[in-house]
Amino acid sequence: MASNSSPKEIIKEFPFFRVYNDGRLEFFRPPCVKVPPFDDPISGVRSKDVVISSQPTVSARIFIPKVTNPDKQKFPLVLYMHGGGFCTFSAFAKPYHDFCNTVSSQANAIVVSVEYGLFPDRPIPACYEDSWAALKWVASHVSGNGPDPWLNHHADLGRVFIGGDSAGGNIAHTLALRVGSIGLPGVNLVGVTMIHPFFGGTEDDEMWLYMCASNGGPQDPRIKPPAEDLARLGCERVLIFVAERDYLCPAGKNYYEELKKSGWKGRVELVEHLDEKHVFYLRNPTCTNALELTNKFISFIKQNNGSPRNSIESKY
Repeated sequence: MASNSSPKEIIKEFPFFRVYNDGRLEFFRPPCVKVPPFDDPISGVRSKDVVISSQPTVSARIFIPKVTNPDKQKFPLVLYMHGGGFCTFSAFAKPYHDFCNTVSSQANAIVVSVEYGLFPDRPIPACYEDSWAALKWVASHVSGNGPDPWLNHHADLGRVFIGGDSAGGNIAHTLALRVGSIGLPGVNLVGVTMIHPFFGGTEDDEMWLYMCASNGGPQDPRIKPPAEDLARLGCERVLIFVAERDYLCPAGKNYYEELKKSGWKGRVELVEHLDEKHVFYLRNPTCTNALELTNKFISFIKQNNGSPRNSIESKY
């Protein structure tokens, strides 16, 4: 007897997943392996997981460097958003844990690595809203009476940085725009670092539009920031990393050029690594260019006066 059910057909295929005619999604990568927080006996960095919001669920992993003066020691704070195409990966994955642990140790900074909602369980714009909730949660410690003792006692909210790679770089932009547009009392956003950020003009555009049901098309300001948005970034400095063999490289370079022309009053620097692919620093963290990228990221946090007012482009 012939079956009345239609055969399963692929109706859309994106870089991270395909969609079947019955609505099923097939992801090309297995779920990432997560590691628990732990106290690093070598660097002295401690880490723990915290719940920022229960409805919806938003959590983060916090890293704090070795405290030598419990009563007076204050550290700059870095809010970091992981990559993964808005649909995969985790702040709790080993590559991100290791990177944030290194940044905390060598920059002598508190790092808050955000576990934001992912498609399909929580479609875009959940990633943006969850990350904003995390930044506001950080700001709730400005008077020293927030929910987390590490931040109450040791976070210097006059020295806050935002960072992210790939999708997380895009999210970092939206946070800086919100700070510049509506403010965040008590918080001084010094700088933003974007590593191989996603913006419009690539094959990923259609995937982003599919994951975000309420969108403005290819010109949506979250993926194609207009000059008026760029001019409102609420930070003093921006550092952008691109990789020559990364398909997102042109998007990162275009963001850099548009930011310079926008009228924004801060300092922006572009660093390009030649003959490297997307997020190479996570795949091969001990290679020369990965170490250089990490050191540059750390120096960006530690520097006092920033780079010269004129934009700089570096290549390695």
